[in-house]
Amino acid sequence: MYLTDEEQKMLNGDYGEGTQLAMKILAAIGEAYDAPKMVPVSRTHVALSNQEADLWFAEKLVNGGAKCRVRPTVNPSFNLEQFQQITTIDKEDEETVKRTHAAYNKLGAIMTYNCTPYLEKNIPYFGEVISFSESSATPFVNSVYGARTNRESAQSALCSAITGVTPYYGFLLKENRAGQVLVHVEADMDDDFAYQMLGYFAPQKIGFDIPVFEGIHNPSKEALMNLGAQLNTGGNVALYHILGFTPEALTMEDAFQGKKPTKEVTITNADLKAMREEISDASGKIDFALYGCPHLTIDQISTIADLVNGKKLAVPLFIMTSSLTRSLTKKMGYMDIIRAAGGEIVEDTCMDQPCWKFLYGKKGITDSPKCAYYTKRRDMQFVIAPLKDSVLAALKGEY
Repeated sequence: MYLTDEEQKMLNGDYGEGTQLAMKILAAIGEAYDAPKMVPVSRTHVALSNQEADLWFAEKLVNGGAKCRVRPTVNPSFNLEQFQQITTIDKEDEETVKRTHAAYNKLGAIMTYNCTPYLEKNIPYFGEVISFSESSATPFVNSVYGARTNRESAQSALCSAITGVTPYYGFLLKENRAGQVLVHVEADMDDDFAYQMLGYFAPQKIGFDIPVFEGIHNPSKEALMNLGAQLNTGGNVALYHILGFTPEALTMEDAFQGKKPTKEVTITNADLKAMREEISDASGKIDFALYGCPHLTIDQISTIADLVNGKKLAVPLFIMTSSLTRSLTKKMGYMDIIRAAGGEIVEDTCMDQPCWKFLYGKKGITDSPKCAYYTKRRDMQFVIAPLKDSVLAALKGEY
């Protein structure tokens, strides 16, 4: 694998042990994938997790003197001050949060704590070579913007942030971005929830191949966010195309780069209904409602505010979003409406963080299969339903 003089210096340890470790990891990844060289990256995003291995690695880089050359935005943690008003935080979890924040801060990360950086703060342009981890971020930037990133781990993306480079393989090469399977969508894609189910179900028919969806028209940003998040949760799909819509699939010729699809599949309403029945908990009484996996947009929060305005929720309702969006909810009056109904908007967090321990063992409702998937190991069960239906259920206390 060819390295420039600067890259070789990093590998030799000229810039300290932390940078050396980062380059060793990237070089090993490059060799594993037969990458001929490294290429510069201009943006990075790291799926910070507040978990033990993540903290160990970040502190190891800090102790080795590493600093980010391409400062990354980072995934959610949780706001200690907010959650101490909601529940009791274990001392061990509080210490982990503080240490993780300190480590990433010392590395030079931009502490956004947001899993949708592609909607704000870290938006790439077409063809830009970047290094993004995060299961909703990778497919969005690859597919909707036509930027180029591989499906990075938190650690490999952080190594790229430190070194400013990434191995040249995979989705960075145009020929590897061609569609492979033509997916005829015959389901009614009437709302954003349909895209949740399409994304979660599609890998059952396409495996990990790159899908080209035919039959989808003018999806919202929330629909695109949902589609990618679920493709990368229900499967391992970090790039998709929508015929006539996404930038690399304006024509069939473009989408498949002149080749024929390896196969064609059809997805119907019956498929999405069966998928939902398989992954959703049974209807009945619910203990809470939880939204924001990925973080809700201001438009989604507006929808919730309209539904609960002047009413009282039968169960607690929690909305996870970015600090910028939460600030907007205050300015636009949505925060007051939702709080008056008995709900809460929390910033900078994720359902996979330990701040939700007070909900363990309970049954909730959400619009996100990804939320339900991640929380099964936390002993949280979810009914999965469209956003509006699930909010109405939270007003009643049952679905």
